[in-house]
Amino acid sequence: MGYEILETKLLGPDSLLFEVKAPYVAKSARPGQFVILRAYDRGERIPLTIANADRVEGKITVIFQVVGKTTRYLSSLKKGDEIHDLLGPLGNPTEIKKFGCVAAIGGGFGTAVLYPLVRALKEADNYIIVINGARNEKLLILEDELKRLSDEYYVTTDDGSKGYKGFVTDFLKKLIEDEGKTFNRVFAVGPVPMMKAVSNLTKVHNIKTIVSLNPIMVDGTGMCGACRVEVGGETKFACVDGPEFDAHKVNFDLLAKRLQMYKKEERISLSTVANKKGGEKDE
Repeated sequence: MGYEILETKLLGPDSLLFEVKAPYVAKSARPGQFVILRAYDRGERIPLTIANADRVEGKITVIFQVVGKTTRYLSSLKKGDEIHDLLGPLGNPTEIKKFGCVAAIGGGFGTAVLYPLVRALKEADNYIIVINGARNEKLLILEDELKRLSDEYYVTTDDGSKGYKGFVTDFLKKLIEDEGKTFNRVFAVGPVPMMKAVSNLTKVHNIKTIVSLNPIMVDGTGMCGACRVEVGGETKFACVDGPEFDAHKVNFDLLAKRLQMYKKEERISLSTVANKKGGEKDE
């Protein structure tokens, strides 16, 4: 028996939201945790953040970007279709308490991971400043949702098509150094170069910073070791020790190298897809 897709929503170019019937996962899921799913019986296992969990209706929300073979297959599924299997909640939940003034920074699709954290931090009575960044206006997601949750909401785009022209780190630096904002905690989720840049900036200003890492992941239970990362000079597994870590202790250069390990194989696999649905199944 699979997991029924209750609703689908297109958030932007190649970005989709699914509501999935998963009562046992919804019952115990907390912000920062994720699920591992297989779209079909012989498919690969991929991690997706739990963007929302409705305990009453027994459903969870996941958001994904179409970047490879499995997510392309997922994008072809409709309301009423089923995901073959789904495991979770996995990973350690975010530390949620009243920190004070919190900067929540999302780069690109990392905003999908940021959303449940912002909601929980707001419920804990923090003052939330959100910086939502993307290459251009069309790639921004969850704007309305984040605006409702934040006390201050800012947009940055690389090309200046909306909001501040530049990177999220440029705007964060402006808030800290030009406007004198004092942050008690920073959360950053996005591409590795973006998280590294945020970490370098906040380290100078001695601001505790948490990042959610996205290494290659297979089983999600610490058995395979594929998601190993270096934190504070020690090897950690993102699936069981994370996915969130102290940014100032993460070896971002090693993480970036590991994320490139299977790019060639991923391109070959994607090139074999004959069509959006049946072609993905290696039968």
